[in-house]
Amino acid sequence: MSVLPPNRSQTGWPRGVNQFGNKYIQQTKPLTLERTINLYPLTNYTFGTKEPLYEKDSSVAARFQRMREEFDKIGMRRTVEGVLIVHEHRLPHVLLLQLGTTFFKLPGGELNPGEDEVEGLKRLMTEILGRQDGVQQDWVIDDCIGNWWRPNFEPPQYPYIPAHITKPKEHKKLFLVQLQEKALFAVPKNYKLVAAPLFELYDNAPGYGPIISSLPQLLSSH
Repeated sequence: MSVLPPNRSQTGWPRGVNQFGNKYIQQTKPLTLERTINLYPLTNYTFGTKEPLYEKDSSVAARFQRMREEFDKIGMRRTVEGVLIVHEHRLPHVLLLQLGTTFFKLPGGELNPGEDEVEGLKRLMTEILGRQDGVQQDWVIDDCIGNWWRPNFEPPQYPYIPAHITKPKEHKKLFLVQLQEKALFAVPKNYKLVAAPLFELYDNAPGYGPIISSLPQLLSSH
């Protein structure tokens, strides 16, 4: 992103050239980084089941009460979530955990105090989707594609820290996870693992919440 000097308008010809007096200064071309992630068909993956995995808190009120108590002891909560992508009919789909009929979330959770983000996400992915036959799951954590902050002990989260907030209560990071060409996932019995196409997520905060519905934009650089 380029910023023009104060009181100087971008004029001149050809486009992309600034004119100051009688001199033309050619702007440097922006550096474009193209990132590629390999997508494999949904049919390449096998989905088994395992014992239910329950939330730590029995209600939304209990969750924020625990967050408040932990904030006083260890500070801001750090959470990480993994974005797993497959394709079906040559269209990208994101794997989501579905609880009940209307609640969807990305696999992930809370980090332990001092825990590394990548190692913590690998631990959480194994707890949630890891197979139970003793074979070690190889999670390849790629880019961090998003940051969200919770300013208060309340549901709203934002992709920035509001100006008046000096101590956000939670920081959530989204990581792209590169799936192997084939894999076996064990899904807790109380969840369903669903593949949601990007076109269904796009601009659909009422159905999936603001974070999941922003994934099409976050993934457009890959």
